Amino acid sequence: MSRLHPLQAETASAPRPAAPATAPERPLLDVHVRRKSFGQRTVLNNFRLRLQPGEVVSLIGSSGCGKSTLLRIIAGLDPDYEGSVRVNGLDRWGTTRDIGFVFQEPRLFPWLNVADNIAFDPERPSDYRQRVETLLQEVGLQGLGQRLPKQLSGGQAQRVAIARGLFTHPLVLLLDEPFSAVDALTRLKLQELLSSIVREHGVAVVLVTHDVEEAALLSDRVLVLDNQAGGTPKELSISLPRPRDRADAALAALRHELLLGLEAAHAI
Repeated sequence: MSRLHPLQAETASAPRPAAPATAPERPLLDVHVRRKSFGQRTVLNNFRLRLQPGEVVSLIGSSGCGKSTLLRIIAGLDPDYEGSVRVNGLDRWGTTRDIGFVFQEPRLFPWLNVADNIAFDPERPSDYRQRVETLLQEVGLQGLGQRLPKQLSGGQAQRVAIARGLFTHPLVLLLDEPFSAVDALTRLKLQELLSSIVREHGVAVVLVTHDVEEAALLSDRVLVLDNQAGGTPKELSISLPRPRDRADAALAALRHELLLGLEAAHAI
C-alpha cells in the first residue's frame, strides 16, 4: 500500500496504488569497449555508445583516435577487444545481418554487375531481385542493375555500396567516411541520400566523418573523440528539425561548437 503525503491525506478517502515505474527504453545498439589496444598503444578505453532506432550519431576526431576501429568492432570484423556489443539486448560476436557496413571506398566486385554486387549475400532470399530493384530506385540508380562497376562514376559506385549495406534490412548501418572520395557536389547529393534513407528505413546510423558540417547536418548527436584513449568524448546533441537548411545560422553555430570541441580534443 502506498503512503500518502499529509496534504493528500486530508482529501483522499482511500490510498491509491502507486503508478508503475517507467522502465528506461532499451537501446537498439549498446556498445561497451572496456579496452582496445594495438600492441602497447590503447586506442579505446571504457568507451560506451548507445543508439536508438532511427538515430544518427557521428564520430569525429583526428586520425588514430579509434573511430574506424570502433566501427570494425561493432561490425564484428575485429574481435580482439575487451567489451561487448549488444543489438536489441542480445550479445553479438562476429558479423551479423543486423549490422550493415559502408566503407570509405565502394569495394565492389569488378566481375559482378551492379545488381549482383548489391545482392552479394549467401542468405539472400529467392525473391531478392525485387529487393534489388527497390534499392536501386531508392539510391537513384534505376535501370543500371546490369552495369559493371567500371561503367559507373565514383558517386554511382558509392550509391551501390549504400544499397548493398541496406540489402539485409539491417537495424544499424555503419558508414566509415563514405563520401570522402567523391567530389564536392556529389558529396552534397549523397548526404541528402543518406538523410532520406534514414527517414525511409528508420535505421540507426553510426557515421565516421572528418567534416564538421556533415556531422552537424546529418546527426542527432556528435561525439568528439580525444586523441588520448580514456578521455570522455565531448557529446553535442542536435535538435534542429529535418530537413535541415545548410544556410541556417543555428547550423553554423553548431559547426563552430564542434570546431571548439576538436581543438579541446587536440584534433586540430
